Amino acid sequence: RFLDEGDKVKATIFFRGREMTRTNLGRQILERLIKDVQDKSIVEFRPRQEGNTLHAILAPKKEEGGGKKEKPRTAAAPPPQPQVKQA
Repeated sequence: RFLDEGDKVKATIFFRGREMTRTNLGRQILERLIKDVQDKSIVEFRPRQEGNTLHAILAPKKEEGGGKKEKPRTAAAPPPQPQVKQA
């Protein structure tokens, strides 16, 4: 949902206590997430561990047509014509 709207996504896994011995399982989960959304996103940062946290950052893919989609603009009313007084 967030990638479709053009936002970045940070996926984070926290390890507690004995879970620190199984950090490879957390890395597999993040790799599977990256594989599942690879058609909609690019990986800005591969899964990286800092202390008891493992995180990765995903960014939306750029559109082929030239960047962000613009909202259609509504046509503004033309400026009023000056009125000429007849004598």
